[in-house]
Amino acid sequence: MSHTAFIALGSNLDDPYKHVVSAFGELDTIPLTTVVKRSGIYESEPYGVKDQPNFINAVAEVTTQLSPFELLEQLQQIENRHKRVRTMHWGPRTLDLDLIMYEQQIIDTEKLKLPHPGMALRSFVLKPLMDLNPELMTPLNQTVRELFSRIDCSDLKLKSNDLQ
Repeated sequence: MSHTAFIALGSNLDDPYKHVVSAFGELDTIPLTTVVKRSGIYESEPYGVKDQPNFINAVAEVTTQLSPFELLEQLQQIENRHKRVRTMHWGPRTLDLDLIMYEQQIIDTEKLKLPHPGMALRSFVLKPLMDLNPELMTPLNQTVRELFSRIDCSDLKLKSNDLQ
């Protein structure tokens, strides 16, 4: 059985635009998983730790037959291939792939929290989700449009609108 999931992509080191574009392609190589749509690509100011380069962000919609935990494992393998190093929370990174939603599932474990805890507060997640489907109902019982209407997106700059 196929499930719909949404993955946030982010990078701010070593040619971040290239990392994000490459990761879009690599998502399609995950077993039993297909990229259905991809958002525009945005530049955003850093979240949390401000003393670092701006980020490049996007969101992909995928269908998958993997469980949320299996999909997360595959995302972490892609991050590792991009030489992701976890040195500090909200710090710089070559590639960050966050599973932000998986159907309407709510999961709260040490390894995985769904929906992603910061999703409703982050312009660099909600604006790309708006590109994909503003009327998408989230597990927070609000549409993407409703969540988006409550945040400031003035720090976002569209870098590419090559939606698929």
